[in-house]
Amino acid sequence: MTSPRLLVVTGGHPYERAPFVEAFQSIAPSRWTHAAHPHAQPLLNPEGCTDVDVVVFYDIPGLRFTRADPPTETPLPGPDVIAGFEALLEAGKGLVFLHHAIAGWPAWHRYAEIVGGRFHYQPGVLDGTAYPDSGYRFDVTHHVEVLDRTHPICDGLGDGFDLTDELYLFPVLTSEVVPLLRTTFPMDDPSLFFSADRAIRGHRNTNDGWSHPVGSNLVGWVKHADNAPVAYLQFGDGPQTYADPNFRRVLTNAIEWAASDDAHAWARARRSSELQS
Repeated sequence: MTSPRLLVVTGGHPYERAPFVEAFQSIAPSRWTHAAHPHAQPLLNPEGCTDVDVVVFYDIPGLRFTRADPPTETPLPGPDVIAGFEALLEAGKGLVFLHHAIAGWPAWHRYAEIVGGRFHYQPGVLDGTAYPDSGYRFDVTHHVEVLDRTHPICDGLGDGFDLTDELYLFPVLTSEVVPLLRTTFPMDDPSLFFSADRAIRGHRNTNDGWSHPVGSNLVGWVKHADNAPVAYLQFGDGPQTYADPNFRRVLTNAIEWAASDDAHAWARARRSSELQS
């Protein structure tokens, strides 16, 4: 099978470019292109993705860190950006979101619905519930359990694997997603995480005066957004993760699934059932 053609979107969050690029070179040599915001936004529509099978998001659009008070600005996407993205979903383009992409467009509620949850750098509302800023913890060595060994994204992962990576504590729209992977790290103990708000105000790795509801232990899922098959993987903080063979395996699987005829038929069937209910 020829590897899918990829558009990899970055911007809005720092990352180490060379090892990130090396990971994608190993996954899809000569079959991927890269676009960073703001130059990526005009491409996120059917015309801009004509020669693309899957869009991989490793970005945080719609969020600007001010280094002031308030510490963020959260503009809404322009009408052309929204229309282009909605058309991409209607066309059924395969989408894979990685790690901090779950924080994208915090002022556009629809975006969280597309991805399946939201990491809040500032307190916010998701699906009618108010949440504090989300939690994070760097360099966690944790075990990831496979929940559905029959799903293509879990192929070759056995019952699970160990990974050292950053973990997030944030709300997931659990009724909207199909769970594939979960961590055994104690997500029911928010005291193990640190405040995202404190971090962007210059106080990293603190949680004084901060609390958060018990979080989901899901770290990988699939869903549909209109006709588009969507996968989210929480993995991907930095070079140690980029080089991990299990990360590369599950990312490759997610990309191939999102490009497959089966995934597109699955998304269309779920969309049809949704419209009929």
